[in-house]
Amino acid sequence: MVDDRTALVVVDAANVVGSRPDGWWRDRAGAARRLLAELSALAQQPDGPAEVVVVLEGAAKAAVTGEANPEFRGLHVVSAKGSGDDAIVEVVAAAAEEDGDRPITVVTADRGLRDRVEALGAHTIGPRRLLDGIDS
Repeated sequence: MVDDRTALVVVDAANVVGSRPDGWWRDRAGAARRLLAELSALAQQPDGPAEVVVVLEGAAKAAVTGEANPEFRGLHVVSAKGSGDDAIVEVVAAAAEEDGDRPITVVTADRGLRDRVEALGAHTIGPRRLLDGIDS
């Protein structure tokens, strides 16, 4: 996936979860929780990114309770107050403003979101690339 220890990876959880035809629609919070557990394991690997932000929206927000989520070590989980896409753009814009040289990768297949974050200097990859990294 990304091997730069200074990198920020922002994950569009709804988009990644929706790319797996595993019945996620029957339990959105459960599917989000499974993704968070997988990302937590990936984030803790020595060659993983420095920071992983996962944005949850809608029913998937029930996957986490409160601000501290010790079972998802290595992740920052953002529960979008409105649009998940808008929350992702806010995360990317804040990170780019803080350090314009920091590599930022957004994981999504959403074309509109890709355009928005690429305009802020982020790189994008599709969910399959992330899931291949998780599965390997």
